[in-house]
Amino acid sequence: MKATLQHQGQTFAVDLSKPIDLSIPLTNTNENPIAWYLDKPVIEPVRMGDWIGKVSEGQSSTNFNNIAFNPHAHGTHTECLGHITRDFYSINQQLKSFFFTAELITLRPYVHDDDHVITVLQVRAALEDKSPEAVVIRTLPNDTGKLHRNYSHTNPPYLDAAAAEFLRKSGVKHLLIDLPSVDKEKDDGLLLAHKAFWNVTDVNKVNADARFDATITEMVFVPDTVPDGSYLLNLQIAPFENDASPSKPVLYAID
Repeated sequence: MKATLQHQGQTFAVDLSKPIDLSIPLTNTNENPIAWYLDKPVIEPVRMGDWIGKVSEGQSSTNFNNIAFNPHAHGTHTECLGHITRDFYSINQQLKSFFFTAELITLRPYVHDDDHVITVLQVRAALEDKSPEAVVIRTLPNDTGKLHRNYSHTNPPYLDAAAAEFLRKSGVKHLLIDLPSVDKEKDDGLLLAHKAFWNVTDVNKVNADARFDATITEMVFVPDTVPDGSYLLNLQIAPFENDASPSKPVLYAID
């Protein structure tokens, strides 16, 4: 279904029948990606005495599962600045719009000692003076192992704080990346890229010019078949009152 949309004073023609889903589904199997030293999610039927909430067990007319997971560790998720602040801020309260202009860029992290870092020079060159509302970063190599990798204790690539600051100053409100974090896995709690992107200078008392309406989405997956370029992004979250929510970012090619 083709549609013409008006957004931020611009008119876009998109085919809504051709969504490009960037989310990684959450499962209770070893195929589920994992980060931050946790085990896989738990999805299991409710048990009340001898009763089991599973149709195949013959005792229930419905499947009735409990689900236990961590949004930061178990798949695609979107977070607000409440992820790093002393005071509570909810992604459900901070993200109130869901369609954005987006630019997809592909970068091979720069090797520095034992680290692989996405630099400000790489990001600036890839954007070519464009100023979209959202930027999606696909990293190389882009193997399908990202769909089920255990990132714990592997020192994955990360975003240099200067690159996050550049994106903020360029007006990018929504950053999406195919890594478990924009920051280094073990950085002694500095979280420099998170702070630079949200413009948080003090986590104990958030500064007035911090970016409450900006989001970071981590652990997306962008297939190789999707070319770099401009898209319309639909950023969908579940309505959790939490600093982060599992999310479903969807791109639409702009005709």
